[in-house]
Amino acid sequence: MTSYRVNLRVMSPMNTVPANPQHKRRPLYLVADIGGTNARFAFVERDNPLPQPIANYAVEDFPSFDGVLDQLEADWHELQQQDAVFEGACLAVAAIPEQREISFTNNAWRFTAASVAARLGCEQISIINDFAAVARALPALTADHLEAIGGGEAAPYKPMVAIGPGTGTGVASVVFDQAGAPIVLPGEGGHVDFAPITDIEAKILSRLRAQFGRVSIERLLCGAGIMNIYRALSEIRDMPVVHLTPEAVGAAAQQGEDSLASETMNTFFSVLGSVAGNLALTLGARGGVYLAGGISPRYIDLLRKSDFRARFLAKGRFADFNGEIATFVVTHPDPGLLGAALICLEESGGGR
Repeated sequence: MTSYRVNLRVMSPMNTVPANPQHKRRPLYLVADIGGTNARFAFVERDNPLPQPIANYAVEDFPSFDGVLDQLEADWHELQQQDAVFEGACLAVAAIPEQREISFTNNAWRFTAASVAARLGCEQISIINDFAAVARALPALTADHLEAIGGGEAAPYKPMVAIGPGTGTGVASVVFDQAGAPIVLPGEGGHVDFAPITDIEAKILSRLRAQFGRVSIERLLCGAGIMNIYRALSEIRDMPVVHLTPEAVGAAAQQGEDSLASETMNTFFSVLGSVAGNLALTLGARGGVYLAGGISPRYIDLLRKSDFRARFLAKGRFADFNGEIATFVVTHPDPGLLGAALICLEESGGGR
């Protein structure tokens, strides 16, 4: 995670309370979860980490990040929070946060921390990886926001791993110090090499290698990855390509009348099971492995019927080890916003 402290106090359109000691100011913090498809904004108060929504924007509707900030300012004023002042912000981004200029893997937006701080008029801004935010939210999730897939148990204060196929593939984990405080371990696990297990997966890899050269798991485990699998299987099975979007493939598989779509989704979740099982072994994730992102919750019926859990367990001599580890689908509407809120308050001292 990267935290920037910008020493300025700009009276931006979003921080309009005058510096008058007679005027009681209500300190707030802006949080955002900015991915390849959606940008969600909310605010939190110092003593309450539950994000209060401001707006959710489709990335494709805004050519630039300045444009979305213009719309955010307009939407913020409609909420009529005249006594509020943003003291800080935490932006969870589908990008490498250590870059001076933030550029996204799956959209064309660009911005710097200083430019956003100036627009908001706040002195502190944190830029974190979007899946670091998801990982931070894991210990705060309740049973209402989790769907168990298979057996195993989640041991308290043991390593937890999040993997999320969506527009891309996010991976991050969380461990705990001796006092039980969470420590987020961000990373770029979505870009590790794809390792096929079955003969069919080896044939899929061969076709994807011809197209992309190196093949990471993100070439399969995301929305575009569903289409990569589907088109490869159509060649392998000598069947026509009927569906042109991952949503169409998923819907056809749910209807159960399209064998190629069904094989595509089972292959998708089988590969996800192998990757999740590898993460469990690597991190010793006795706190559980959590499937976030947009795809797993949408197709949880297909996930349950797939070979996901069997492949999660298929680790030879360590099958019993993984058998004790629980796997869940995260059904919280936005764990990224929740995690960003928790991190923002902790950095400001309000979450302690």
